[in-house]
Amino acid sequence: MEKAEIGLIGLAVMGQNLALNMSDHGFRVAVYNRTTERMQDFVQGAAAGTSIVGAPTLEALVDALQAPRKIMLMVRAGKVVDAVLDALLPLLTPGDIVIDGGNSKFTDTDRRVALLRSKDMHFVGCGVSGGEEGARHGPAIMPGGDERAWPQIRPLLQSISAKVDGVPCCQWIGSGGAGHYVKMVHNGIEYGDMQLIAEAYHLMREGLGMDIDAIGQVFARWNQGVLNSYLIEITADILAYKDEAGEPLLDRILDSAGQKGTGKWTGISALELGVPLTLIGEAVFARCLSAFKQQRQQAQQVLGLPPARFQKNAGEMVDAIEQALYASKIVSYAQGYMLMTEAAQTYGWDLHYGDIALVWRGGCIIRSRFLNDIKQAYVQNPGLENLLLDDFFAQAVCNAESAWRKTCILGVEQGIPLPAMSAALSFFDGYRRGRLPANLIQAQRDYFGAHSYERLDRPRGEYFHTDWTGQGGDVASGQYDV
Repeated sequence: MEKAEIGLIGLAVMGQNLALNMSDHGFRVAVYNRTTERMQDFVQGAAAGTSIVGAPTLEALVDALQAPRKIMLMVRAGKVVDAVLDALLPLLTPGDIVIDGGNSKFTDTDRRVALLRSKDMHFVGCGVSGGEEGARHGPAIMPGGDERAWPQIRPLLQSISAKVDGVPCCQWIGSGGAGHYVKMVHNGIEYGDMQLIAEAYHLMREGLGMDIDAIGQVFARWNQGVLNSYLIEITADILAYKDEAGEPLLDRILDSAGQKGTGKWTGISALELGVPLTLIGEAVFARCLSAFKQQRQQAQQVLGLPPARFQKNAGEMVDAIEQALYASKIVSYAQGYMLMTEAAQTYGWDLHYGDIALVWRGGCIIRSRFLNDIKQAYVQNPGLENLLLDDFFAQAVCNAESAWRKTCILGVEQGIPLPAMSAALSFFDGYRRGRLPANLIQAQRDYFGAHSYERLDRPRGEYFHTDWTGQGGDVASGQYDV
């Protein structure tokens, strides 16, 4: 029997669709699942007549592969990946490649890269975005880890990825856990985008009194302009969808959002690295707040709501919300790129930020028109410190500023929470202000804890302590960074 070019472990929907995608592109695929019945059902059902072959055991899977073997794991992140590796590694030989296509934590990927390198094998942590449809027809793929594996897996991964203008949405990201880190940031931006869209919907529904059909038409129109994106597109579809009674299905869906943890990981990493990832953090907390459904219902009874005061000039306000959404989205990406830049410096990764924008242009959940503008910003200035310092994005947010403030004011007046949109505006205001009140915070820290401070009229790195009460003495505490 002809040997397979790639093995795949894990046949949930994502694994099945990736296997079919690989087969469509001319690759012979051997598949294994812990539950043999699922493997057999897949091979005899959806994969019947393809180049996909089933393996009843891990030993059979390994034996079915060409050397050096390439095996992709599509299993649950965490302990399951380690359990599969424990069973698989004794069957492999030097030069073999293991690709983890799940949403693994980047620190786990770092550890696994080192483990396989010690055995003269190669581990690749590979972020895959696009959901079931993307896996089947072309996802965005973010591989990182042992770079020696890239020339061998590049033809496969770039073949099955999405393409935009003929360019594969799959580029090598970097060493160690870089691929999974960039996928984590992608998911954090996804959280932010979804929350911003939800806030825009909430403003139109509760602040302007618009019905769902009208809001759906607005989103459909927005998708033809600067906000063109997958998430705006599907939002228009969702708003237009009717249930079996002919009523908007959205009105029947419980307002308690779930999450799988990647947004939380993004926020935790930002805190660890000292990056002000405020918008994504608020998006995560908004989901947490939504889970307190019963308390929120009780609080509404106790605390009440401000009276509804619908705007007469709803059309103008809708245009303002569009601009506010666009400006906030820019801030979200700017913060995400700030985090990746700091992570690259901390972990020694050589990230190519323009290429990351290219990877995200197609196949993935956050794909949107303005990723081309991000790519162009880094082409013009590879050392760009922040997207808000690029001429295109600086002009865009400044042009939207008045509408942005008007939108946030509407939320405040109507009692409609805008945690992500207002966090974006606050970040914009803080980032562009050359002097902030942190001098007072430093004085307070020195007053109660002798933590010392720097002075505007002295060189950076020179620290001072004041005996504010006349009883504290001249000794300052040591300096440290958190």
